[in-house]
Amino acid sequence: MSELVATPAEAAELKARHAAVFHKPWHQRLLAPVAVFATLAYVVFCGLFFDLPRVFAEAKWDRASVYIADWYSWEAQPRFRFKDNAVELEWTRSLLGENPSPDWIETTGPHNYTVTFGSAADQVEISPSNVIAVVAGQRYRIPISEAGAALPENAPANMSLKGGRVTVDYGFIGEAEIRNSQVFVRHRYLGWPNFFFDTGSPFFGMDTATLWQTISSGEQIDKRMPNWQLMLVEFLYNSEWQHLDVWQKLLQTIVMAFCGTLFAAVFVFPLIFIAARNITPNRAANWLTKRLFDLLRSIDMLIWALVFVRGFGPGPIPGIAAIFFTDTGTLGKTGTETLENIDDRQREGVKSVGAAPLEVQRYGVIPQILPVFLSQVLYFWESNTRSATIIGAVGAGGIGLKLIEAMRTNQDWENVAYMVLLILAVVFIFDNISNALRSRLIGRQG
Repeated sequence: MSELVATPAEAAELKARHAAVFHKPWHQRLLAPVAVFATLAYVVFCGLFFDLPRVFAEAKWDRASVYIADWYSWEAQPRFRFKDNAVELEWTRSLLGENPSPDWIETTGPHNYTVTFGSAADQVEISPSNVIAVVAGQRYRIPISEAGAALPENAPANMSLKGGRVTVDYGFIGEAEIRNSQVFVRHRYLGWPNFFFDTGSPFFGMDTATLWQTISSGEQIDKRMPNWQLMLVEFLYNSEWQHLDVWQKLLQTIVMAFCGTLFAAVFVFPLIFIAARNITPNRAANWLTKRLFDLLRSIDMLIWALVFVRGFGPGPIPGIAAIFFTDTGTLGKTGTETLENIDDRQREGVKSVGAAPLEVQRYGVIPQILPVFLSQVLYFWESNTRSATIIGAVGAGGIGLKLIEAMRTNQDWENVAYMVLLILAVVFIFDNISNALRSRLIGRQG
């Protein structure tokens, strides 16, 4: 294939014909580099204004790593208290059953314990008068006095001292915090604890084979129901994960988004005909309706939720009302703009055959705007599924309230991860449904 090359005369003629393109003024040529420089300067200004270097320097990145680990793992937290020349074992948060006896805690005497972190090379030996930390096979005696614990000589890098407490960090598997009154141990496990059955369930601790044997041919545990039904009840009413309550709250969030969006769409559809200047030739009606839309959409959905929670109390009604008010304003504006940009020839054609005013709107206007309006409604429905989670956190019902409750405990991050995954799954499903329906409405199938 031959290349097309312009001759010098053709090139000169082309430049002369389009002088505005080839010979731009100097200030237009500098526009792009000036815009890049201004953007970089603005970014630097924002960094200095918000003091980002200090924020990043003082950020507690170790806490972030702990929180992330808590999403996919959990901790057993025994305490070894020093009392009257003895050591008493207590469980701060026992997820191992009523009488936990894990293999990583060994009793070596009447009041002596050895806690193993992965292997014998990483242990903590606890006795009434002595605490020894074993790190990579090396033994370090931790001095303890009334003032608190102290670092031993030649302490390894994974030992630290803060406020009279010596912390021995064994990595992901856990750590030991040594004080003058106790040794607090965190031992980490992968996975979510007791996801299917809590420690009070008769199915707790059963492996898959034993569980199948119990529900298929085992002795009936509860005389009121078969074992398979009892298993389902125990799963749904799991006291630690509360599956049934979480799923009900998630359904409540979906219903909130659906009802709020639907009510807004039904309410606003006739109003956009009043707000459109080419449909209703009344300036006062146009102005008042548009200002109503501006008022409703200028206040954020979260603020509306706070207002309605104060008026109606916590629950899904404030959430539905907040979505209804916000979507009425936004759908009203977008719908009005769609109406004001329709093709008048179709409306004039219906009018020319003697159709009544309502028939003109029905056959000349609505077919033009309905696909676009419904597409916008579907988008808002999908978006409100996410927004309903946020407003639920301020008391407007749904899974958002459940999510914020789990965060406040600062211990149930695995529950937070569970709910976040459920929300992501719902948003993903609704996003695909909404996209498919919108594509069909605007004529792009498949």
